[in-house]
Amino acid sequence: MSNTDSFIDEVTEEVRRDKLFARMRRYGWIAVVAVLLLVGGAAYNEWNKARERAAAQALGDNILAALERDERAARADALAGIDGPTPGADAVVTLLAAGEEIEGAPAEAAARLLTLADRSDVPQIYRQIATLKAVSIAEAGLDVAERRERLVGLTAGGGLIRLLAEEQLAYLDIETGDTEAAIGRLEQINADAEATQGLRRRVSQVILALGGEIDPARDAG
Repeated sequence: MSNTDSFIDEVTEEVRRDKLFARMRRYGWIAVVAVLLLVGGAAYNEWNKARERAAAQALGDNILAALERDERAARADALAGIDGPTPGADAVVTLLAAGEEIEGAPAEAAARLLTLADRSDVPQIYRQIATLKAVSIAEAGLDVAERRERLVGLTAGGGLIRLLAEEQLAYLDIETGDTEAAIGRLEQINADAEATQGLRRRVSQVILALGGEIDPARDAG
């Protein structure tokens, strides 16, 4: 290789290094930001998990403290004053508070439950449970038509909630004097493959109390 060629190669290499350094000066901050985002994201995730654990522990402590009160009314008031960190947690606290109110203040308990049932930010399962509990409160003063409408809405779904709603509809039939409709509805529940043994036993007892008959083979199963 001649001195000229060697000189050209050295100049070419130097130009390449200059271009590389120039690009690093121009775009190197992107790599720095990327590293900071990765590190910051990991730190934020750990902080967020720790915060969620702390919130869950605080919620549990507050619930236990409320349930340790001697009077139902005091327990209900204490539970009602707890703010759940999430809509789901808040729903659980509301269900507990309503449960403490049912005996002494059934109308207030039903109103609390129906307010929960109408919240769009709460998971569906909690809204369904709230509806079932509200319509099953005997002294809540709820209109029969409203109770029936809410229960019919629950029967559009599937699983155990649908069957429990059908059971409550049967009790509404009994309440309004339609014994035949109640027996028919209860017999359908008893024959449903999704019905639990406990639910079957319960509806079987009601069918017999109403003067209906139970298929011995199905009752034994």
